[in-house]
Amino acid sequence: MDRNTTDQGFTESEFNANSVTTAEDTGPEQTDGFHLVIDALKLNDIDTIYGVPGIPITDLGRLAQAEGMRVISFRHEQNAGNAAAIAGFLTKKPGICLTVSAPGFLNGLTALANATTNCFPMILISGSSEREIVDLQQGDYEEMDQLAIAKPLCKAAFRVLHAADIGIGVARAIRAAVSGRPGGVYLDLPAKLFSQVMDAEAGAKSLVKVIDAAPEQLPAPSAVKRALDVLKGAKRPLIVLGKGAAYAQADDEVRALVEKSGIPYVPMSMAKGLLPDTHPQSAGAARSMVLKDADVVVLVGARLNWLLSHGKGKTWGEPGSKKFIQIDIEPREMDSNVEIVAPLVGDIGSCVSALLNGMGGDWKAPPTEWTDAIKSRKEANLAKMSSKLLKNSAPMDFHGALGALRTIIKERPDAILVNEGANTLDLARSVIDMYQPRKRLDVGTWGVMGIGMGFAVAAAVETGKPVLAVEGDSAFGFSGMEIETICRYDLPVCVVVFNNNGIYRGTDTDPTGRDPGTTVFVKDSRYDKMMEAFGGVGVNATTPDELSRAVNEAMDSGRPTLINAVIDPQAGTESGNIGSLNPQSTVKKKK
Repeated sequence: MDRNTTDQGFTESEFNANSVTTAEDTGPEQTDGFHLVIDALKLNDIDTIYGVPGIPITDLGRLAQAEGMRVISFRHEQNAGNAAAIAGFLTKKPGICLTVSAPGFLNGLTALANATTNCFPMILISGSSEREIVDLQQGDYEEMDQLAIAKPLCKAAFRVLHAADIGIGVARAIRAAVSGRPGGVYLDLPAKLFSQVMDAEAGAKSLVKVIDAAPEQLPAPSAVKRALDVLKGAKRPLIVLGKGAAYAQADDEVRALVEKSGIPYVPMSMAKGLLPDTHPQSAGAARSMVLKDADVVVLVGARLNWLLSHGKGKTWGEPGSKKFIQIDIEPREMDSNVEIVAPLVGDIGSCVSALLNGMGGDWKAPPTEWTDAIKSRKEANLAKMSSKLLKNSAPMDFHGALGALRTIIKERPDAILVNEGANTLDLARSVIDMYQPRKRLDVGTWGVMGIGMGFAVAAAVETGKPVLAVEGDSAFGFSGMEIETICRYDLPVCVVVFNNNGIYRGTDTDPTGRDPGTTVFVKDSRYDKMMEAFGGVGVNATTPDELSRAVNEAMDSGRPTLINAVIDPQAGTESGNIGSLNPQSTVKKKK
């Protein structure tokens, strides 16, 4: 059933007209639930909403736009939710996603769960069916107990039943989203709430301006001393910067810690650019070596999850060969996989500043044997890669195409890079250097596909900067229809689809000969034609030179552009760099 038509056959406008109580023209000025939600958001400096209109929140979007808020309407709620999530990461304010009830809520919930996992502040606001019907399971329009479903998948969940409580409900959601470890919050607004009318003066008084939503959390002095004592004894120290360090926006402090200590550092992918990847202390090009050989590792906003092999195994060398110092605002993160000998619990800015103050003016740099060994390994690895990046073949391989994009980002360090895929993601992480913080946005902790177009839209809206979205053809398919959204809002987004005709490779076959292989797409698809259909610029690129020329033209013009980058179907590996996580059968059935 179309979401814009009720079971009784009413159109959406008839449904809204029958359900909204209008204020009298005479007497005291009045307000209603619609306006109180908008006023509560604006009072807290939230000026943008990402969502999909429909029953019962269509008028909320219209009225928000009329009140000066920016309302970006998407084609699918999951993409709107991803946009809200990355808006939260970029701004440190909760990104707002607005959806309809039931199926729309469920679509947005995927993005909310992903935001929570990645520690992005986000609020999913969904209209919902009436409580008395839902609780008795009497079959309301899009009936679903949305609050109960959301609770296990987000940081906090609230429902507002009375207009007078909207202010406190929004305030609680904001504070929950940004305080401590940030995350996703669900706010349930039943349809009847919007049409509730109350005195405007009383309504204004019911609103809450959140004060100090994310207060500083200072580390204990004893914890700072313990961490410095461990670090002083290191022979082969290493700093690992996570996306939490990027989110903190303590850029000057983080850089001062790295440079004052002289310690080599490795950035996780969304922390790239906190210091330029070309910084002399960057050990990214020697990542395998430094993780294995370091004896003391300082984790700054990074977690020892699967992305860091849980802090153990062959990635980290001999068992017990290293000590970990961890900075995190969440005390339960400590000892999650291995022993943390020096936990520093607090916000990253405060913890890093405390370490800097405790180091004094005569901190001893790491031994030159360690730094020289890293430099030698970096130079060898970069030399191996350089020839691959210069390959100018047709069709392209991943290295040749990424080599062209690497140069473009070097020349345009202010541009924002969005990146997802398998091989497209894995190789871009190591090939494309970043020079400024929060300029690289990718799949993050869960490694999910489908974030691309939502992230690209929000990055352009929130920053006003040009966006380059580098997509695998499979990953692009999850959110590709949002190129219409990019064109509709005339956003400066250039999408590059690495098209190798399939997932991982475009070469699988069906042994029965009946169907295409399970990982194969339509051969020689022209994704650029999709962009042209919506009034954007489409380009088909078959060589790195053509790709470079097309991307530069797009970035210069600011016009919505999609470049179909033709990649050799043989290029790429099964599951990218995490093929070990994709089990394969070794059993052969008897015929």
